Amino acid sequence: MAEPISQKIVTCPQCGGDSVYAPSNVYRPFCSERCKNLDLGAWASESFRVPTEAPPDDQVFGDAKLQ
Repeated sequence: MAEPISQKIVTCPQCGGDSVYAPSNVYRPFCSERCKNLDLGAWASESFRVPTEAPPDDQVFGDAKLQ
């Protein structure tokens, strides 16, 4: 007899609870629709940001005598 396949349990990135990481969980890696929507809202309101370098200062282009 084949052994049952164990489901992978991960930590929900929003609430820290257990979440089943499988195709049967349509909210994966989140544990619920609420956690998924809270995370989406945080990105939409720019509470989360991808770290980047500061933009360079404006540079003068062209002939400096015309500036």
